[in-house]
Amino acid sequence: MYLFIICGLLSFGSMSAFPDDRRDLAAMFAPLARALIAREEPVLQAHGISMWGYIVLTALAEQPVRTQAALAQAINADKSRIIGVLDDLQQRGLIKRQPDTADRRVHLLSLTPAGDKLRRSAEAAIRGSEEEVLAALPPADREAFLRSLKALYERHKAS
Repeated sequence: MYLFIICGLLSFGSMSAFPDDRRDLAAMFAPLARALIAREEPVLQAHGISMWGYIVLTALAEQPVRTQAALAQAINADKSRIIGVLDDLQQRGLIKRQPDTADRRVHLLSLTPAGDKLRRSAEAAIRGSEEEVLAALPPADREAFLRSLKALYERHKAS
């Protein structure tokens, strides 16, 4: 009897499996994040840079001179994990790594003009790919979504 009632309610669409007819935020963002990353990877490959390399270039564009430890913390990476990435970027002339005059054990990192040019080019191509995803939204919704997402990002980026 109860099964019949439940099946009847489900068949009429009056009962949702989720409150307010939506999934939790993480469940909604995860597939979107995976889709965006999948779109970014070929763009970054075409620009000859890894995802970690792009993350490093972007972080150095946001704050021009960082220590390796501060960079690792800012991008939420283990210090030892990014050493190879930094070595590659330095060898390619995309970043400068120099000893801190106050403490020669510390290396200061900065973006070179070539690194910034590569970052800007990759970012422009990524933004173009993002526009294809955002095209599913009407312009006003797109602007509201991006504004809201930016506000959430700013609030939680240091977390």
